[in-house]
Amino acid sequence: MTAVVERDINAAPEAVQAVLSDGWLWAGWVVGASHIRDVDESWPTVGSKLHHRVGVWPVTIKDFTEVLEHDPDRLLVLRVRAWPVGEGQVRLELSGRDGGTHVVMREKATAGPGRLIPPVLINWLLRARNRESLARLASVAERR
Repeated sequence: MTAVVERDINAAPEAVQAVLSDGWLWAGWVVGASHIRDVDESWPTVGSKLHHRVGVWPVTIKDFTEVLEHDPDRLLVLRVRAWPVGEGQVRLELSGRDGGTHVVMREKATAGPGRLIPPVLINWLLRARNRESLARLASVAERR
């Protein structure tokens, strides 16, 4: 089951893409990302990685996020990891709308124990987290 959230951001797709392209900003808008350890120079090209910690201190997990697809100003598909908790896929779709950007964020658990959580519960948790993440993304993009 895929959790889907949408948000209109009062910034052009290029401004939203600029935030997505700065891997060092991710801990500031992605709920759960507590620290960015390193960002590949080629971020966000396909195959590049963002190395992070997720969780709340003192219980954090060191792992990475990898770009699977990237079409600037339109699409970013990621493999997100937080082992041993699991792995997922996040899809960020951007489209211009009324001088701003409409963002659709889709996330699903793809591997590990996270897949064992009942679909209704995981969908509810991911939607709540991703609504807040998109609100934070909007704040960053609108103020740039």
